Amino acid sequence: MTDASADARRPQEFEKVLTGADTAVADFDTHTRSSVEKVQHFLHSNPAAVPLIVLVVSVLIFGVIIGGKFFSAFSMTLILQQVAITGVIGAAQTLVILTAGIDLSVGAIMVLSSVVMGQFTFRYGLPPSLAILCGFGVGALCGWINGALVAYMKLPPFIVTLGMWQIVLASNFLYSANETIRAQDIETQAPILQFFGTNLRMGNAVFTYGVIAMVLLVAILWYVLNHTAWGRHVYAIGDDPDAAELSGVRVKRILVSVYMLAGLICALGGWLLIGRIGSVSPTAGQFANIESITAVVIGGISLFGGRGSILGMLFGALIVGVFSLGLRLIGTDPQWTYLLIGVLIISAVAIDQWIRKVAG
Repeated sequence: MTDASADARRPQEFEKVLTGADTAVADFDTHTRSSVEKVQHFLHSNPAAVPLIVLVVSVLIFGVIIGGKFFSAFSMTLILQQVAITGVIGAAQTLVILTAGIDLSVGAIMVLSSVVMGQFTFRYGLPPSLAILCGFGVGALCGWINGALVAYMKLPPFIVTLGMWQIVLASNFLYSANETIRAQDIETQAPILQFFGTNLRMGNAVFTYGVIAMVLLVAILWYVLNHTAWGRHVYAIGDDPDAAELSGVRVKRILVSVYMLAGLICALGGWLLIGRIGSVSPTAGQFANIESITAVVIGGISLFGGRGSILGMLFGALIVGVFSLGLRLIGTDPQWTYLLIGVLIISAVAIDQWIRKVAG
């Protein structure tokens, strides 16, 4: 064999070697996922999928059992009316839980804000619009205190908000002297306080401005959380606050802003509460804390922070509304509602753990 022919064959040999090596690397990196793994990764990438599926299945099951009455426009919009306050307070709870915290004071802040709106109007004679702003100011202040204690003093969110819940609850009763402002007085002197309870009829469908406010709030927060730097920072803090700080995120400032925004949203919930019940009552909204956490957990938002969609929270609230109305129309004992919701809560947490373990 001549040297010329050998030199001519070397490039072909090198090409075969490189081609074989490239194929081997490609085969090494390729991993065929099983059907179960595909489902797990899909649910990990789309945390709102599980509550949406549960919501659709629940509606179909109750529709089959009850019949066309359940699918009526009136029934569907009645569910929306019933979950409007839970959806708003759940939005506040979602922001905090995404940072791996929890806020046990959301319900108390909501009620205190509503009491301030009513008392400032009827006790001090402030214009209702100004009284409403004062209510929002109180909500923001409570949220700021929570955020400052969590962010700067490094206190556990559970302890901080548990203490705030007790303080705000006591302040609410002491300030209002446990007096209720009647719906008739509000209707004649300050109707703007009942604004979110105003009905909007579209055929047999009956909406309220409170429902519209809830939907708009969730839509705005979904955009902010998914398409702004602030939203990405919230998720980053919930996932790993130390890594977020090393990457340039101002963790303390973001945490304070999250709790302040949650306080403002709670004040909005207080305004909705007045519209919903018609009056200003210091004893209203007793279960708002539990209902908001329920909506968040059933909605697929991880209690460990950093994962979940606010749309899932809305679906979770709607699931509770569907079960409540459906079981009521069937005529079952109301305790069955709590039993089934409890099963859903435990199932949601178990599914979240399963997804985190395999796809996280």
